[in-house]
Amino acid sequence: MSTGNKGAGEKSRSELERYLEHYVRYLTLERGRSQNTIAAYSRDLQAYLQYLHSLGVDTPSAIRASQARSYVESLEGAATTLARKVSSIKNFHRYLLEEKVLVDDVTVGISPPALPARLPKALSVSEVQTLLDSTVGDDPPALRDRALLEFLYATGARISEALSLTIDDIVDDDLRCAPAVRVTGKGNKQRIVPVGSYARDAMDAYLTRSRPALVSARGTAAAMVFVGNRGGALSRQNAWLILRGAAERAQLTQALSPHTLRHSFATHVLAGGADIRVVQELLGHSSVSTTQIYTKVTIDTLREVYQSAHPRAR
Repeated sequence: MSTGNKGAGEKSRSELERYLEHYVRYLTLERGRSQNTIAAYSRDLQAYLQYLHSLGVDTPSAIRASQARSYVESLEGAATTLARKVSSIKNFHRYLLEEKVLVDDVTVGISPPALPARLPKALSVSEVQTLLDSTVGDDPPALRDRALLEFLYATGARISEALSLTIDDIVDDDLRCAPAVRVTGKGNKQRIVPVGSYARDAMDAYLTRSRPALVSARGTAAAMVFVGNRGGALSRQNAWLILRGAAERAQLTQALSPHTLRHSFATHVLAGGADIRVVQELLGHSSVSTTQIYTKVTIDTLREVYQSAHPRAR
């Protein structure tokens, strides 16, 4: 009986719904998108398909440009959310075009809303120093927390990249001999990132004196570099708590996230004279235009210093 019901359910799915399932698999297996990204795209496209279904449209070839445009014009919300939803729809149609399911892209004339320029928030060098110095101690969690924060600032890695780092990603078993790690970024693209002396010392202390004790608790994350107090892989939530605790001890009042250290890394390296193409490679940006936003941050900082220091600047 249950088998028959399942078959009826499979049969009742529309052609569009089946292609959406194919698209989700494509994003997962071939494009390597994160679970959060895939979940957001799925929600966006489910809503789009429900709208089309209400118009009696259940096949890709039946979608008209006027229908796609009407749906996009009906969307409400913040500009960033609208931009993602429009992008989800356009990418889905592009996929159907590439798979030769469609011969025309009905979303060609549809554009996402213009997003306001948002400058990354970066800490000053002294604030970063205060933040890092607030995490001290020789117990295993303290050594781990200091190593994580030092690593994020030293490499500019995304928090997801740091938490997915494995022992094999350390170029050499001894960080003091090989000050570099292999980081896997978006789309499973790998890059080699150097590790500065302060982060190397913190990582070495953690790997030799702290991590073995943490892993022995359960041993479920033997391959991961950063592990939790029970030996499992350190979670994103716990990484946030580590940063929040450090910020509170450092008495930093501005809102911080692990990405703040990435922004700070990029801003400080550019301010120190690094070539933007080098910073692009270090951050793992596919386009230099993404990295260029940090040059604006640096220029704004220089302008503030100039206006406050020059006697005839104002």
